[in-house]
Amino acid sequence: MTETTTHTHTAPVLVVGATGKTGRRVADLLAGRGHPVRRASRSSTTTFDWTDRSSWAPALDGAGPVYISYQPDLIAPGATDDIAEFVREAERAGVTRLVLLAGRGEPEAAAAADLVHAGDIDSTVLSCAWFNQNFSEGGFAPEIAAGSLTLPVPPVGEPFVDADDIAEVAVAALLDQTPDGTNPHAQQTYELTGPRLLTFADVAEEIGRARGGQVTFTRVDSDTYRNLLAQFGVPSDEVDLLLALFETLFDGRNSRVSDDVTRVLRRRPTDFTDFAKSLAQETVPL
Repeated sequence: MTETTTHTHTAPVLVVGATGKTGRRVADLLAGRGHPVRRASRSSTTTFDWTDRSSWAPALDGAGPVYISYQPDLIAPGATDDIAEFVREAERAGVTRLVLLAGRGEPEAAAAADLVHAGDIDSTVLSCAWFNQNFSEGGFAPEIAAGSLTLPVPPVGEPFVDADDIAEVAVAALLDQTPDGTNPHAQQTYELTGPRLLTFADVAEEIGRARGGQVTFTRVDSDTYRNLLAQFGVPSDEVDLLLALFETLFDGRNSRVSDDVTRVLRRRPTDFTDFAKSLAQETVPL
């Protein structure tokens, strides 16, 4: 990759979804490096709600680069319409860069990426594999802590990516510039993956081994999974979204690794084994 430097922006970097897995990390990295950052979410001082478009313009006002994490997911109905309008709002606000977090292999995410790239603002899309942190910070964490993992997914390899790697790439895309002042990440779509493929059964085995015990993976069909989640009180719309993701992403379309993390960060991506060891240090052994 072209030699780059990190530019100190006077305008704050707006982080949309600053309480999420990646947004929190992006905001913390920016703050740790001394860059002004504006954290935006439904619960932040700067209020931002994807379901309330009146909250968008005040959050964008005076911002420079913007990191976009859409909730609940770009596969959700209406997401592309929201992204299209957000890009227009960002253009009106004079935003300098847009960095979009997107799910790898999702047709809706690809459509959102096209909308961002079609705008008049320098843009970068981070097309990401399934996060490692879905097993430590997401809804699967309690079951894993109890020693099991139950999902409606076939034995398909996925190149699980670490959220810390995503955040580092995002910060590079938000801030880097070449010696002549241009953005080396403009109009780029990076596929962010870990270094190898694992099935969900492999993931369970790795986490169990790191914790000195066993995490048992069980594959179930979609109806069984829906009933299980209903028993735990998960809202039906959240169940629908999860099942749509599982049915879309785990058909083999994403069973390949990319070197884009290495291209941007000039280091290898975090291996799942290292993530599992870190997780084991934070949890009670099985």
